[in-house]
Amino acid sequence: MVKIGTNVLTRGSGEMALERTHRLIEEMAQMRRRSIQVIVVSSGAISMGMDRLDFKKRPTYLPDKQACAAVGQIRLMSVYEQEFQRFGIATAQILLTEDDFANRVTYLNLRNTLGRLLDRGVIPIVNENDSVSTSEIETGPEEGGRRSIFGDNDRLSALVTSKLGADLLVLLSDVDGLYPPDPEAGTSPDSLRSPLSVVREITAEIEAMAEGGNTRGRGGMQSKLQSIKVALEGGGVAIIANGTTERVLERILQGETLGTIFLPKRRIASRKRWIAYASASSGKVVVNAGARDALMKRGASLLFAGVVRVESDFKRGDVVRIVDEAQVEFARGIVNYSARDSLPLLGKRSAEIGEISGKNYEELVTRDNIVLRE
Repeated sequence: MVKIGTNVLTRGSGEMALERTHRLIEEMAQMRRRSIQVIVVSSGAISMGMDRLDFKKRPTYLPDKQACAAVGQIRLMSVYEQEFQRFGIATAQILLTEDDFANRVTYLNLRNTLGRLLDRGVIPIVNENDSVSTSEIETGPEEGGRRSIFGDNDRLSALVTSKLGADLLVLLSDVDGLYPPDPEAGTSPDSLRSPLSVVREITAEIEAMAEGGNTRGRGGMQSKLQSIKVALEGGGVAIIANGTTERVLERILQGETLGTIFLPKRRIASRKRWIAYASASSGKVVVNAGARDALMKRGASLLFAGVVRVESDFKRGDVVRIVDEAQVEFARGIVNYSARDSLPLLGKRSAEIGEISGKNYEELVTRDNIVLRE
């Protein structure tokens, strides 16, 4: 999975950096010739649309952003199609919205489509459908009780990486990797320092490195780290590297130390990856300390006796966030009851559930449908 950032694909004026883009396409074509399956997540559509529609700076009015995306996406795909065709490689355009991940059936259909394209030697070019979806370019992280799973193309590339069980995610940006803190508080230029070579676990200390303290780490590194967490849960490896570096993809695959490599610690099954990352949560369940300990330490199901309250109008089969009384999310799960049906059952013991609800499930969320977030 190769995610190419806007600052790699375009120049400051918004025009496409054609020579650099052609070089990356040639490298990916060489990878495909070596029987390496490649998916591209490409930014740059809004920027290229701004250039064609004569916007001098990024618009703030939502319809203007969507218009730029619509115009720019054609220009972007034209370049990919023509350049890959030079090497006899077919491309496919895949434009996604949140619903393509939130619905389990659509999620599986998308996975099957991408898998079939790869089997046929096609290189899919993926982007969010900004012309109709606003989750990346406009909305905040939560709206109307439903938390967005998107945020930017870093996140999108990680979701697709996890969905397909890809071996490697390469995030190409205009930074050389994740830089450690400057011991002299910003007096040392990045050019005189080196990024971290290997990260074996994304700890609080690692996340703090993305919050500031060096110019290259600002404005996108936090997003990249959060996205990489998603990719690592699928068992893949992730790398942040500078897309302006000569032969960057070729050198990475040859084992040269470029950028920062992130190594996975565990791999969770496909269904649970969908619960954890590839589905937009429809509501929230607040639990007491006893229920939290039972889920975290004993691998229990979520019983109504430990539920304090439910929030938002979720339905049976929806994915909800499970939070403690301090509002800290520690798990997600698929509910057996709607929010409305749950209300008279809150705090009740299992023996009482059948008599009150007339249903077979004693649990609000069964263990097999729970994924811990910590």
